[in-house]
Amino acid sequence: MYLALRELRVARGRFVLVGAVIGLVAMLTTMLSGLANGLVDDGISGLRRLPMTHLAFQDGAAETFSRSMLNDADLAPWQHVKGVESSPLGVSFVNARTDQGKTVDVALFGVPAGSFLAPRPDAEAALEGKPGLVLSHEFEEEGIRVGDELTIVGVDERLPVLGFTYAGSYGHVDIAFTGLETWQQLLYGDNAKGRFSAIALKGDPDVVAAAAQRIDPTSGTEVVTKEAAYAGSPGYAGETQTMAMIRWFLLVISALIVGAFFVVWTMQRARQIALLKALGASRLYVAKDAVGQLSVVLLLATALGGLVAFGVGGLVEQTAVPFRLAAAPAFSALGLLVAAGLLGCLAGIRRVVSVDPAMSLRGAD
Repeated sequence: MYLALRELRVARGRFVLVGAVIGLVAMLTTMLSGLANGLVDDGISGLRRLPMTHLAFQDGAAETFSRSMLNDADLAPWQHVKGVESSPLGVSFVNARTDQGKTVDVALFGVPAGSFLAPRPDAEAALEGKPGLVLSHEFEEEGIRVGDELTIVGVDERLPVLGFTYAGSYGHVDIAFTGLETWQQLLYGDNAKGRFSAIALKGDPDVVAAAAQRIDPTSGTEVVTKEAAYAGSPGYAGETQTMAMIRWFLLVISALIVGAFFVVWTMQRARQIALLKALGASRLYVAKDAVGQLSVVLLLATALGGLVAFGVGGLVEQTAVPFRLAAAPAFSALGLLVAAGLLGCLAGIRRVVSVDPAMSLRGAD
């Protein structure tokens, strides 16, 4: 490594240029990690925050609330399962109009009074009182305040804003909570017949799974974990797959870039490598020397690119762009980037170990 480090100091301009390219790829990879996290949060953060462990959907609904329709008869078996709390849950998307005439999109969650889904006293009071809405804090940015009234477009029902809570969003739409009866009235009118979208469950996973094996076949329901239900969020599967594909493409591109640079470096250092082998250096030594040199550049450039990405990401998080940089996914992406770069350099390792020592004599002529 002595000669490799010495060359890094002497020919620093060339290595800075190569490192800048690798750093830009690292920065882009980290930013994509933050964008992927932001899109996931914007799609399912509201569902993630609900204090439940499982959801029971209508069989065949594919974890999608809009395809599922259950009633009190489906809920009854779960109310007798010891150690498992159950609650009906209605979910739908509506448009609402403010007093100023501005239209906002709302992911409307219907929750009955006394449900474990509303553990806070203020939320419980809002659900037990007169019909109204408890909105996500994001609606405050629209200028909506407590006491305002929102008109549900279509049914022209006016509902007062009872309060705000840190509810998040679902399907990239901010959430509003209301009582289950109000939700049924808005969606079905006088023909509700006790219908709702799904059954929220909270209990030990083994107990829920055992009960589901007994209840699902007779009730026509399908119990899934809360995490599995994320896939039913509009656009969730497509967004996550797209972002994953882009990240894998970046890893492949990184491997190709580093591999190409490694081959070029090897050609430029061919006489130096030949001299080392002529002086008795083994193939392993020259291979370690070359890979070590590249590893230093790769690690420093990746670390610098990641730091810049965290700095830029902090600014992006202050905007309306769905973006959230988490340490674990970001470091994982950077680690994969380093691994891909090292794999790329292995493509040129054969050229290093196969340099003819006699080349040092030809270079001296």
